[in-house]
Amino acid sequence: MRVLVLGGYGLIGLEVCRELLRQRFAVAGLARSARRGYSLLPQAEWIGADISTLTGPKDWAPHLSGIDVVVNASGALQSGARDNLAAVQRDAICALIKACEQERVSSFIQISAPGAELDADTEFLRTKAEADQALRASSLKWVILKPGLVISPSSYGGTSLLRMLTAFPYVQPLVLPEARIQTVGVYDVARAVVRCLTDPELAGRDYDLVEPAGHTLQQIVLAFRSWLGFSEPARVINLPVPFGFAIARLADFAGALGWRSPLRTTALKVLEGHVTGDPEPWRRDTGFTLKSLTETLADLPSTLQERLYARIKLVFPLLLLMLSLFWIVSGVIGFWQYDAAVSVADEVLGRSLASISVLAGSAIDLLIGAGLLVNRTFRQACFASIAMSLFYLAAGSIVTPDLWLDPLGPFVKVIPAIGLALVLAAAGEER
Repeated sequence: MRVLVLGGYGLIGLEVCRELLRQRFAVAGLARSARRGYSLLPQAEWIGADISTLTGPKDWAPHLSGIDVVVNASGALQSGARDNLAAVQRDAICALIKACEQERVSSFIQISAPGAELDADTEFLRTKAEADQALRASSLKWVILKPGLVISPSSYGGTSLLRMLTAFPYVQPLVLPEARIQTVGVYDVARAVVRCLTDPELAGRDYDLVEPAGHTLQQIVLAFRSWLGFSEPARVINLPVPFGFAIARLADFAGALGWRSPLRTTALKVLEGHVTGDPEPWRRDTGFTLKSLTETLADLPSTLQERLYARIKLVFPLLLLMLSLFWIVSGVIGFWQYDAAVSVADEVLGRSLASISVLAGSAIDLLIGAGLLVNRTFRQACFASIAMSLFYLAAGSIVTPDLWLDPLGPFVKVIPAIGLALVLAAAGEER
């Protein structure tokens, strides 16, 4: 049996691919970058494609040759510069369902979400529900699985947010601490997909994949904090919901610049409605009880690298803003103090060349600062920041070498900015 897994190297998709390979299925993963897929899981076949562009049945036909089953583990939290939620979760999947019928694909397993209803408050849940509805109306053998909060050794989305929250020192700030959540381990989700492929009695049904008992968000965050080895907080600070949404709207703005922050308004709205389901139908039909949060965490590694990740992700936005402001303010001051800046260099360079240097340098500073804020240009801007810093130090050593001994250390202070750019370039990689 040959299985096509959409979102093949995503949080759920990658573990589904691994489990299918362990069970001797032939696996083709579809994701944005085939090269990235082969680097993560070379045993699978990889197809590089942007799902948001595959909105017609004919677009899918070339990818369905020889495919027996489709597993849709793709999706996004919220629309932004890099994600079109309606295209990814509804339009493309509805087109894929029609293509599967035309190409005689036998089965389709849809990874949906608890609370996916046509009248849901968020586009995330509505578009999932619309794809679910199209699948139920199809002639395919289908199963719709609705995992709760997925806990995984890799960190993305909700699991990344939990790790970030635990990294606060001494205190634990929370919004919606009483929100009810049921979790599920990513390994259990992968095994559930395989069970659906091998048990025809499960076809035509929806299943919530959630642990037997739920928890509050506060209980889950404190459990993660303990699992990661962080000290117990001296105090839990319950922040007002409007404050949380104000932070989330800033994250939405970052989404428009290409950053996929897990703390966006969609995440808070989903939490407000609770992330819960009914575990009984799955247990009744399979005899399989999904692991509790405690059991899931016991199966996952908790080492120094997990703690470092949590701390870095918590401070990453602040460090990014600091470096961006450093360059933007530098550029603004260059234009504002144009005459003074030119006078510093005109004795060595001459008035014309000094003037050109100040204007060009200020413009480049502003471009670097703006480039740091945009995800697509972020890494290039980091390296440009390092290059320009080294250039300024070299040029400054020729034009005004005495500034190395200035009590305020204007040259010396550039060196930490170089280090900050190196740290951000290393920490900014996404999946």
